[in-house]
Amino acid sequence: MIPKNFPGRGKVAVLKTRPETVLEDTAEVMRLAGAEAALPTDHDTILKINISWQTWYPACSTTPWQLEGVIRELQREGHKNLIAAHNATVVVNARVGERNNKHIDVTDQYGLANVHLYEPQVEWVTYQPKEPFLVLDQVFPEGVKVPKMFYNRNIVQLPTVKTHVFTTITGAMKNAFGGLLSERRHLTHPVIHETLVDLLQIQQDIHSGLFAVMDGTFAGDGAGPRAMRPHEKDILLASADQVSIDAISAKMQGFDPMSLPFIRIAHEKGLGIGDPKDIEIVGHDISLEDWKFVKEDTFASKGQHLIYHGALKPLEKPLLHTPLVPWSFFASNFYHNVYWYPVVGRKRVIEALDTKWGRLFQGYGDGTVVLPGPEAKPTAIAAAGAVGMIAAAAFAVKSLRKG
Repeated sequence: MIPKNFPGRGKVAVLKTRPETVLEDTAEVMRLAGAEAALPTDHDTILKINISWQTWYPACSTTPWQLEGVIRELQREGHKNLIAAHNATVVVNARVGERNNKHIDVTDQYGLANVHLYEPQVEWVTYQPKEPFLVLDQVFPEGVKVPKMFYNRNIVQLPTVKTHVFTTITGAMKNAFGGLLSERRHLTHPVIHETLVDLLQIQQDIHSGLFAVMDGTFAGDGAGPRAMRPHEKDILLASADQVSIDAISAKMQGFDPMSLPFIRIAHEKGLGIGDPKDIEIVGHDISLEDWKFVKEDTFASKGQHLIYHGALKPLEKPLLHTPLVPWSFFASNFYHNVYWYPVVGRKRVIEALDTKWGRLFQGYGDGTVVLPGPEAKPTAIAAAGAVGMIAAAAFAVKSLRKG
């Protein structure tokens, strides 16, 4: 259990970096943020890898140099048992993702145990909250299950700096979303901000140490976590305070951290410090960092917003809590993998590969980069997606009328 006044509370380290020094800079940013005090060496340490897309896209998922730099520094500090942890999602295959994002090349090189949390051998147990939840007990009245292996172990969250269609920005707190909740976690999307606060409460209860290293070598602007505009920002962040590191990431991106509900609520509950004026920043002077990022929506996320909070709210249960739910997974996959990546994303990936960070990425593993997906005709894809969504909505309306 992590005490309320944990070491590193309200402190964030930020450094500028470059490919030639990024591994050493990762070690330095961890030292500045107090990783040694936050992560006791007599406990195993889980590295929670982020895979937001099973294909490589800049700023989308944990970078191989981020992972390697953290491993090297933890081993230097005396951590003997490091465990890489991946979560699956209904739209991302983590086994494919760890190859395409070159995580497996790094974990194999350093001899880490590599755990996929949703495979049969991983036991999930019902968590008994010490303090009342904001929402999780209402979403999962049968009980909230978490991986048993998380108990009494340190965890290091490995997010990237990027925007998100549901939470404006995503970072350390959101990185726990996949690892701590089952594949039914989509049920929490209508109350996602409160969910992230509940998950931080769980983390501080079950883990022996909690830390985050955030990669902003590429940062993502727009309709994150996938359909983004990547920018080279050459930034690394680290902190033992999940609220503070997300707040400083948000501030650099150009958002007011305390206007983001998950940061504000966590701050008010005393789970960390979210107000930038109360956060100690060491290393790089961030006063010049205002990237003017914007949060945007995709066609798919606009539909989800209508279901969660808009005109289609009455259809939420038939669309997302019944056997109809696969339509939403299909719509997301169809939009991102069949339309957006071939038509928009692939060009951005090719351009990114010609940057200093793109060249570093190619240097991992065997040097290949997977550029998946067929070229597609946007009009046909849009029509197919629209037909699918309309059919699902019509079926739901019919079901409601019968009910």
